[in-house]
Amino acid sequence: MKTVGEREAYENLANAIVLSAVDDYKSALLRQKRNPESISAAEDVKRLEKFFYSDWYEVLTDLDPGYLIRKMKEMIDETDGKSGRIRAKR
Repeated sequence: MKTVGEREAYENLANAIVLSAVDDYKSALLRQKRNPESISAAEDVKRLEKFFYSDWYEVLTDLDPGYLIRKMKEMIDETDGKSGRIRAKR
């Protein structure tokens, strides 16, 4: 087993937290796309966007939250909404 230093361990934890939020956000956006009337999907999107603009997020990463949100929305816009797969560009 690989031994990591304390700093690297904290960086790995911070990255895992952000990646988990990204996965949750993409899932919430896809649920919202599939069912625009879903209150729970809208609440999840709002809650996660609040996290991305929080002080806690700033502690975890230097990645611009506006850029991250925009890119995830673009990615979801490219999906077919049913399978979650990206549509082929024509």
